[in-house]
Amino acid sequence: MLLIYGDPSEAPPESQSQEHMQRWFDYTNELQAAGAMKAGDALQMPDTATTVRARNGETLLTDGPFAETKEILGGFYLIDVEDLDTALGWAAKMPNIEYGSVEVRPVMTFD
Repeated sequence: MLLIYGDPSEAPPESQSQEHMQRWFDYTNELQAAGAMKAGDALQMPDTATTVRARNGETLLTDGPFAETKEILGGFYLIDVEDLDTALGWAAKMPNIEYGSVEVRPVMTFD
């Protein structure tokens, strides 16, 4: 799983441009053409999130994400590649890599 993080205040103004969005579309198309992409999507901003917890038999709802942080989870790609090095290579090509970060984490497999 490639988890896409970034601090919106650190993103350059051109990150919202049509040209930059095209880089994301091209990256997605490259993943698909390589047969690596299984799923992926962008997420709306954290102010649209609701965190759900259950404590002592009570369901608690909190507006926003659970963690207080400057960096937000902006989206994800679920990829299927042969090894960690290949996944890291895809992460290094992410269009936001110069101002954001990508967490590469294996998906748990259950028998």
